[in-house]
Amino acid sequence: MTTAVPFFDLHRQYESIADEIHAELREVCAKSAFILGEKVTAFESDFAKFTGTRHGVAVNSGTSALHLALRCLNIGPGDEVITVPMTFIATIWGICYAGATPVFVDVEPASRTMDPLKLEAAITPHTKAIIPVHLYGQPANMREILRIADARGIPVIEDAAQAHGASADGRPVGGIGRIGCFSFYPGKNLGAYGEGGALVTNDDAIAARARALRDHGQSQRYQHDEIGYNYRMDGFQGAVLGIKLRRLHNWTRRRRQIATYYHEQFAPLARDGRLEIPVEDEWSRGVYHLYVVLVDKRDAFRERLQSLGVGSALHYPVPVHLQKAVAALGGRRGDHTVSERIAERCVSLPMFPELTDAEVEFVAARVRQALQDAS
Repeated sequence: MTTAVPFFDLHRQYESIADEIHAELREVCAKSAFILGEKVTAFESDFAKFTGTRHGVAVNSGTSALHLALRCLNIGPGDEVITVPMTFIATIWGICYAGATPVFVDVEPASRTMDPLKLEAAITPHTKAIIPVHLYGQPANMREILRIADARGIPVIEDAAQAHGASADGRPVGGIGRIGCFSFYPGKNLGAYGEGGALVTNDDAIAARARALRDHGQSQRYQHDEIGYNYRMDGFQGAVLGIKLRRLHNWTRRRRQIATYYHEQFAPLARDGRLEIPVEDEWSRGVYHLYVVLVDKRDAFRERLQSLGVGSALHYPVPVHLQKAVAALGGRRGDHTVSERIAERCVSLPMFPELTDAEVEFVAARVRQALQDAS
């Protein structure tokens, strides 16, 4: 059967804003402001306000933002950085690029984010930073993570790559720790038309250093004070992101409407143990970058969904501690059982703001049917 409801469709969003996008890109071209420039500067200011911070530093990817965050904290060889294994591998690339060692802490079963109860045991004298991940757009328990980190003077870097607009205890994620890092990969809730990312912070010195490091380590033109990188955002992405940011609140509201409907429809399946659905704590407001359910016999379930006309995806089927790229860290199956269980059972259902009510109802009905067929 042809897929009636795709897992994701960026073209629908583009069609809704195409005229405005084209006008902005023509302006960038007319001014030849292709690298950084006024569109990027304006977006940085607007995004800082959006995250409740003083500074936004636009870069070319979320991975670069994480790398710069660690550089700005002078983290390097011999240092350890604690993070989670249930994430996209880019979370640890910045740690590896800095020459530090990733140390993994398992996630909570319900939130699928860093388990504060396991965090304290992982801290050593070599721990120089903690990177919780707001996975799938659900905030990590920043209150407890910061309590543990602040008591030891350890800075917290938020990986908010999937959580634009999420909040914990009423505070926007990204602006809660020392530094927040975001991705603007096209499929994100706030996505560029190419690669993009940003670092946000309230620390003036960190912001100034990040701006220099992203631009070849320049404090002023042709004055290179330290080894830097070509991590600059281009003008086209700044223009696109500026337009999209103004619509993000409405897009997020629609995502939450879709998630609420899924919650209601899947609640009976969750009660009888056939499906595990996302959970929000009372202090948490997620933005549902992804709507991820857990199901036994995952591959058969996905195949049946596809045959019924519903697209799906996997985020993420192999936890980071079991990836070949980091085999030298000695990770083994059984080290982080919650992450491993999520990885083996996760299925991402269609979730994007342009889904119609009829499509959302179709997805929910087909999920119920697929589970019924499998039982």
